[in-house]
Amino acid sequence: MILLVHMLFGAAVGSLAKSLPLAIIFAFLSHYLLDLVPHTDYYLKDTDKKWGILRSNAVKISSDIFGGVILIFLFSKSLLVFYIYAFCAILPDFLTIVNLFFPNKILKLHDYLHHDIIHFLKDNKKISLFWRISNQIAVVIISILLLLSSSLKIL
Repeated sequence: MILLVHMLFGAAVGSLAKSLPLAIIFAFLSHYLLDLVPHTDYYLKDTDKKWGILRSNAVKISSDIFGGVILIFLFSKSLLVFYIYAFCAILPDFLTIVNLFFPNKILKLHDYLHHDIIHFLKDNKKISLFWRISNQIAVVIISILLLLSSSLKIL
């Protein structure tokens, strides 16, 4: 899933929890749950140099994150805690980038579990692009409804 979808869903799931620590855990785990669902992703251009990967993909990554921030702002009470949940939801992808620059056993294990075990991209080529995109649209709609609902409770 793209980062925007992870951010929205993480913010929505976090908003449902009764305590902050539980909300943060749920938001973080929501990333792995969504990666089990058939989806499509944008592909980051690969370069020979580590910093080149970030530089060449900076527009995609930052516009994706900015879009998530804007949607959370529009469909929630825009409390700081919603953005914390959103950040926790994209943390697994951030750990992948950290592993690229500072590899160690724990990060390599996470990368293996995240991309080779949990992530659905390897096997979802059999599922049409229409359904993979539809799944992401459905998650965005559900997330927006949950954010609106939790925002109304805060009023």
